[in-house]
Amino acid sequence: MLLAVRNRALRSAVLTTRASLARRTFAQVSDAAAVASKSGNLDVEPYLLEEHPSVLAGDKDAIAKLPPFVISRERGFLPRQDPLVDMPPAFSGLSSLLDRMTIHQPADASGHRATGLLGNGEFGDAVLDELKPDGVEAKAVDAAIEAGDSHLLAALFRDYCFATSAYLLEPVDRAFRETGFYTQGRSVLPRQLAVPLKKLADKLGHFPYMEYASSYALVNYLCKDPHFQGNAGKYSFDNMELIRSFEDASGSERGFILVHVEMVSYTGKLVSATEDALRACNKRDVKAFEEAFERLLLVYRKINESMETMWSRSLPQDYLKYRSFIFGTGPKKMNAMFPQGVVYEGVSDEPQFYRGESGANDSIVPTGDNLLEITAHMPNNDLTKTLRDFRSYRPKNQREFLQQLEARATLAGVRAFAMSSSARSKALYVLLVDQIREFRNRHWMFTKSYIIQRTSYDIATGGSPILQYLPNNLSVVLKVLEESFDDFTTADATELGNAVDAKSANHRISNVELLQNVTAAGKRAGAQRRMLEREVAELLKEKEDRIQKLGGDVEKGRGMLGEPKEMKRGAVGCDGVG
Repeated sequence: MLLAVRNRALRSAVLTTRASLARRTFAQVSDAAAVASKSGNLDVEPYLLEEHPSVLAGDKDAIAKLPPFVISRERGFLPRQDPLVDMPPAFSGLSSLLDRMTIHQPADASGHRATGLLGNGEFGDAVLDELKPDGVEAKAVDAAIEAGDSHLLAALFRDYCFATSAYLLEPVDRAFRETGFYTQGRSVLPRQLAVPLKKLADKLGHFPYMEYASSYALVNYLCKDPHFQGNAGKYSFDNMELIRSFEDASGSERGFILVHVEMVSYTGKLVSATEDALRACNKRDVKAFEEAFERLLLVYRKINESMETMWSRSLPQDYLKYRSFIFGTGPKKMNAMFPQGVVYEGVSDEPQFYRGESGANDSIVPTGDNLLEITAHMPNNDLTKTLRDFRSYRPKNQREFLQQLEARATLAGVRAFAMSSSARSKALYVLLVDQIREFRNRHWMFTKSYIIQRTSYDIATGGSPILQYLPNNLSVVLKVLEESFDDFTTADATELGNAVDAKSANHRISNVELLQNVTAAGKRAGAQRRMLEREVAELLKEKEDRIQKLGGDVEKGRGMLGEPKEMKRGAVGCDGVG
């Protein structure tokens, strides 16, 4: 109720101020749910975990029933509790299936690794044989929902998502492994999976399909040593293992998932600095604003450093080995693996279409986009609609936070305040935009190396067009960076150069370092944008030429569904990180 009141209040405020937002369309602003008091005061935080009455009162029973994902200054976008690993006895049948499912089973005492159910094409039959629509698992799911223990519910949702994706996509992966061709997935999800999954999804506020945060990544890790000392503490990559996996829990799939988890482990500091920056902006407190932006810049650097380790921890040539299992069943009319969608038996006779798991559903970059008002610069086109649709595939609390943040930053005028308060705040803003550029640029480099060089299939796991979606977003960031650097004047450089420059308790990043980095970022932005435009034009032309040589058949041009693929390139695709 409190959140609804706040949302209505700020939505009203957004509508009254939209006329002054030259770079924002009505649609961009009015669809952003937001937070404010009835008086219109902007100095109000979103409903963070630390603010929740049950937490303030120490009510353990009420806390246990809070959603698994409630954003906090301590854990950021990680779930409130580390994921449940050992499931209750009632779910031993489901757990056994998921343990035996993984293609490369753990090594035995002699080092031998058996082939799992998915490797033998036996998972679907095992589901039908071992799980019954009215079996013990179905009754136990109902009891868990009634009890409301969100820790258990989150783990159950993860497990039913893994079972669902494995069941639906097993034929797709099997065909690829045996023939080098993709084929259609199963079009009916059996009642013993469909009904519990839908009930759990409704209870938790998710789509009834595998998502990045709620199943594949952020509810799928275990920390071996709670006191581990590493760059990310107990969430350091070397201290984590997977709970569930499709292909190999010790190989590149582990790297792909756990690098994401390590990155997200820094988001407590990200959320804290974001909230403090908004508070300082509303109070027009320049020093506090600079301090919060400096912290924000430091944490984005940490996240980008962690992201860079993906190259060695999840090898590009391995991605096709598990990629088949994170496709979606949608978007409608675009997914040739599920041309008629999927019927959830016992739920609805209407086919369902859901986007696949994608790191694009992570909240790290959208936080920066919205706080820095980059989202306002996104063009009004289908690619931006896809970006906003991606933002619906995440926990409800994170959806609301991002929607609120977009509107709150707009009303507070974060960019205008940063660019007019001091040379230091202006420099920090430019370098924060540059961190978003670095993230999106690395994502694009991943895409080229893991996907484009290895497949002609150009639809990503989340259903976006690979050759257009990521470059569109990166291009917008580069334009914002160029504009912001143009606003950094000679006078700003002089002010920054003449300011007291000692690294003190108040300045962890010196003015000299800021000035050097701003200059480098500004010089790089324009050249990179022009190179990106040429690169994308060449890739699109190559795609068009390939299709024309095949008589204009788009699906043949993708090397998809029955068409031979070029073995040197592999049939993979990915949204990857961010």
